[in-house]
Amino acid sequence: AKVLKFNMKIRFILMVNKQGQTRLAQYYGKNLTIQEKAAIEGEIIRKCLARTENQCSFIEYRDYKCVYRRYASLFFIVGVDGQTVSNTNIHRNRK
Repeated sequence: AKVLKFNMKIRFILMVNKQGQTRLAQYYGKNLTIQEKAAIEGEIIRKCLARTENQCSFIEYRDYKCVYRRYASLFFIVGVDGQTVSNTNIHRNRK
């Protein structure tokens, strides 16, 4: 049996088209200014668009770990606390 314990806090969800235009942005937790949100979106979107299909879907940005997935012409990006992920206990029991 596998026991996975995650205590991740989602900080934002972005939906972006292939041209880099944000179609949906939802932020949770920290109160960020409009300028901070624009900076986060711009940097993360550029990083995601620059990656090839052969690269993994995880990126790091400031204090966030981001996971993205491309469906058709949209990128779905989820940002979680980076410290939470690195401190998470993952236990795997193998048969």
